[in-house]
Amino acid sequence: MIINTDIMKTTILSIAMMLIAVVTYAQDKNKKMTFDVNGRCAMCKERIEEAALNVKGVKYANWSIPTHQLDIIMDERKTDAMKIKTAIVAVGHDTKELKATEKAYNSVHPCCRYREDNSDDGMHHGNE
Repeated sequence: MIINTDIMKTTILSIAMMLIAVVTYAQDKNKKMTFDVNGRCAMCKERIEEAALNVKGVKYANWSIPTHQLDIIMDERKTDAMKIKTAIVAVGHDTKELKATEKAYNSVHPCCRYREDNSDDGMHHGNE
């Protein structure tokens, strides 16, 4: 029995390329990220998470009041960190890389304004 080595090499190479494509595709599907977002309370939490979740490709968003950390799970094929941060600053919350405009910042509830007073009073007005 004669085996054509060229056909065998082509077949093995094709299978390897398909496996690499499948693995690469799967890796981009659920990327976890964490970044800082300024805010103060439960109202801020709701606003920040909603802004993040409204970005196509964001599957999970959880902002921590005490640490100011936003945990994200996103599909990198549909979005990226800068799109999420842009959506967050649009609703009045600063990130390390982007700052909300004065108009967006002033649109948040007065108790949510964090620039002048960086204290955390989230326990005092969480359900307003």
